Amino acid sequence: VFPGLYNDSNPRLFIYWTRNAYHGTGCYNLMCPGFVQTNNEITIGGSITQLSPISSYGGPQYDITILVWKDPKGGNWWLQVGNNVLGYWPSSIFTNLKASATLVEWGGEMESPDVGASTAQMGSGHFPKEGFGKASYIRNIQVVDSSNTLQSPSGLDLLATRPNCYNVQNDGAGTNFGTYIYYGGPGRNPNCQ
Repeated sequence: VFPGLYNDSNPRLFIYWTRNAYHGTGCYNLMCPGFVQTNNEITIGGSITQLSPISSYGGPQYDITILVWKDPKGGNWWLQVGNNVLGYWPSSIFTNLKASATLVEWGGEMESPDVGASTAQMGSGHFPKEGFGKASYIRNIQVVDSSNTLQSPSGLDLLATRPNCYNVQNDGAGTNFGTYIYYGGPGRNPNCQ
């Protein structure tokens, strides 16, 4: 959800790239040269409802499968959503990702001059401790190794910079979740400073 970019409050499938960790390069979706879209079946920057119904609090939960991997021959970083390969980021646009990635992150991100005063929700707007059907989750987290094989990540660390506003945890899911996290929160609340 990014009202400043889309002029609405709809959850969207978006991409973002940066060459140097957000220091003056990169952009959202297709707003600058970078990502090369090879398949138009899914609109990048479009509503999530083009892919799946939206999960409801205490009701049905829906998943979207996303895969990013490096082509070992061409070196490009490919994006797949569900069964649709959407396109790639050319390796030439990156400084640190030409050979491989050394860090992968999953979760939510909140950007505001004063996070504690923001009413923006992350995920479902509920804290991870509420669990399945209430908190947002990412499940079956895997990385693609140098032989192009999916593996469970090792050394998984959890980080929440403002845990009273937004948080993350990985306990309490069923066995069909693989490696997973619950994440999110309401933003401004009496404990969010």
